[in-house]
Amino acid sequence: METKDNRWLRVTVLPGCVGCRTMAVPATWTVRDVKRRLAAETGFPASEQRLWLGGRQLSDWIRIGDLTSQNCHLFVNLQSRGLKGGGRFGQTTPPLVDFLKDILRRYPEGGQILKELIQNAEDAGATEVKFLYDETQYGTETLWSKDMAQYQGPALYVYNNAVFTPEDWHGIQEIARSRKKDDPLKVGRFGIGFNSVYHITDVPCIFSGDQIGMLDPHQTLFGPHESGQCWNLREDSREISELSDQFAPFIGIFGSTKETFINGSFPGTFFRFPLRLQPSQLSSNLYNKQKVLELFESFRADADTVLLFLKSVQDISLHVREADGTEKLVFRVTASESAALTQERPDSIKILGAAISNYCEKIPSNSITCVTYPINIVLEDESARGAQKTSWLVCNSVGGRGISSRLDALADELKFVPVIGIAMLLSSGDEQEGGAASEFSGKAFCFLPLPPGEESKTGLPAHISGFFGLTDNRRSIKWRELDQWRDPAALWNEFLVLNVVPRAYATLILDSIERLQAGRSPDLPLSVDVIYKLWPDVKRATAHWQPVLEPLFHELFQHAVLYSLSGHWVPLEQACFSELDESLECTRSVLNYLQSSGKQVVRVPAHVAAAVQLAVSSVRPVRKVTPAWTRQVLRKAAHLGGTSAAEKLHLLEFVLSDQAYGELLGLELLPLQNGSFIPFSSSVSDQDVTYISSENYPRSLFPGLEGKFILDNLKPHLLAALKEAAQTRGRPCTQLQLLNPERFARLIKEVVNTFWPGRELIVQWYPCDEDKKHPSISWLKMVWKNLYIHFSEDLTLFDEMPLIPRTALEEGFLVREGSTWETPVVAVLASGCE
Repeated sequence: METKDNRWLRVTVLPGCVGCRTMAVPATWTVRDVKRRLAAETGFPASEQRLWLGGRQLSDWIRIGDLTSQNCHLFVNLQSRGLKGGGRFGQTTPPLVDFLKDILRRYPEGGQILKELIQNAEDAGATEVKFLYDETQYGTETLWSKDMAQYQGPALYVYNNAVFTPEDWHGIQEIARSRKKDDPLKVGRFGIGFNSVYHITDVPCIFSGDQIGMLDPHQTLFGPHESGQCWNLREDSREISELSDQFAPFIGIFGSTKETFINGSFPGTFFRFPLRLQPSQLSSNLYNKQKVLELFESFRADADTVLLFLKSVQDISLHVREADGTEKLVFRVTASESAALTQERPDSIKILGAAISNYCEKIPSNSITCVTYPINIVLEDESARGAQKTSWLVCNSVGGRGISSRLDALADELKFVPVIGIAMLLSSGDEQEGGAASEFSGKAFCFLPLPPGEESKTGLPAHISGFFGLTDNRRSIKWRELDQWRDPAALWNEFLVLNVVPRAYATLILDSIERLQAGRSPDLPLSVDVIYKLWPDVKRATAHWQPVLEPLFHELFQHAVLYSLSGHWVPLEQACFSELDESLECTRSVLNYLQSSGKQVVRVPAHVAAAVQLAVSSVRPVRKVTPAWTRQVLRKAAHLGGTSAAEKLHLLEFVLSDQAYGELLGLELLPLQNGSFIPFSSSVSDQDVTYISSENYPRSLFPGLEGKFILDNLKPHLLAALKEAAQTRGRPCTQLQLLNPERFARLIKEVVNTFWPGRELIVQWYPCDEDKKHPSISWLKMVWKNLYIHFSEDLTLFDEMPLIPRTALEEGFLVREGSTWETPVVAVLASGCE
């Protein structure tokens, strides 16, 4: 029977000069006995050791059994007395638990844990990943030790369909150094990645191929100083059979059966992470079903993008298995190609892989290899109706050896490869009509999405993934700050952004245009608007991504990237930008005329216009649709044959809008009352003058002279502009003239000569005969009204004009005798009215 004195205890000595050590000792041992044991194992003199427990130093005579009455495991701290002169001295590595605790303090909890496990699957070449929360409580009778019982309950499983290699088995044991760091082709190259699972568990378990491994960073389950145990299905089959409860969690899940154990191999890999149910030295973070579901939910935020830049993994699902064995899907995300383009992505990935290999083998190349392919991502949710589908176009690129010597030097130092991926959203299941969501906000990826937050936002309308150097906690990309100005990883990131991102980004836009033009991707929801939305907005790009813009725009404008109103993609040199208000009636006529004249008019969103301004120089500004440029086109094209009167009036309205009346000369846009249009001229000859009627001198005063007057029903602002043109001081800039008394007299004479060309003093007037088309009685009344107003003192300008009727036309319409006119009017009208 075990008594207080004959029982055995485990004593773990925490950090000190000897590292973390666990020993089994009888309860009767004293502190001095423990010190002697340590001295025997490490060579550290017992006289220099100081053991502490709970803040007090332990005296040598205290018995170990007296320090704990219930717990069979005692933790004490070792400190050195402080050496004087010679003796043991030097730095030591921290105990494993402390090392992991430091990782957990810095490393984010949440959905990022699941992403790390996806990275491991991607590195292994797996195509499928499954997460399963299992509430099953397994037996506790046949275990390695009774201490293992607490790990037989609820657990998180993670499966992928690739098998561990010997390198993987070694790598997962080398906690302070990731084997992936020496292999740039691996995504999850960071040693801390897998260790994030210690947020959830104290005993991670791995089943892959023919082996099952269990890790114990506390070094308490499998013997002193043992941080894990591994079993081979064939070689250790007897022990596995005897410890049936211990290995029950590895049967009946992900296709693993008793036959799997008999055959000695599982064709895949799954991890089992028993939930931490009580605080441990490693962490006080406890997990239950609610927290696992919260973990799933935090992963869901990035679920529709997690597969964007992965080359192998195409299917990720999350499941829950209740205690009664029923299993249900939480959600699933898959990546696929459209039926017409099934081979495009695999072919692109092969090209990309060859380019990466060439870079790693230091084969010179001054070019950047870019491959572009579409991808559909479908998110299935057991609580939602149907599946949510998003369509993307992805461009992956690899910089060649030689595009930047400094980039190459940093790549060799850091074991990095200049890989960049850009993904544009084409359509999403929850968007409104009109293409990809306009409020799309691009984020930074390091193959997988970085944790959400301001640091991951780029301000660009596309997601950008790259082989970036990350901060120690992998939360964000390293950038050069004052305290890390010469940090190699931060420098690498800047060179990568400047040298590779612009070319990859430009390739994505150019490929989108080519696909739309050629119609080779009919299943893709590509449109001009969708492509324009891919252009970065200068105002929105964050500071670290601003260096992308200028080289990107410079690259784009070497190609035909602007869509004209005539339906063609044209280069910047041919484009003329329209910023006209389309709500105005004249705008459409102006643009139609310019297109019919062979001009490539483009209308772009404001952010694309800003890109144009950033790219062009002040020496060679861009052309815009302005009144001045339109006048030049009109003058050179000199064709208005197919242009309607209404369109000509709209053109006139536009070219007048800048009030540059001197530049109207030669434009056949001056509308006359007779329905024709004549060119503007600067002639001062009476025969070339075109008059503008007014309230005082209405056009009805001058019948038969419609070819000498502008159209009298023009829009008020158009008429006002022509009047202003007529009143321009100095040398006339147009033939337009406003009427005055002298011009009135001259035109009345023309009217009279038109109807009565002879010089008879008495003429026949038939105002009521429509066939004769003589002026009306009202006309004569208006003429006399103007004579009375403007010429009451002198009528000499109207000599020999037949303006006096011989008979009274109506009561009150008589010429008063005894007038003060100096020269009487002798010509008279013989009325033909009865």
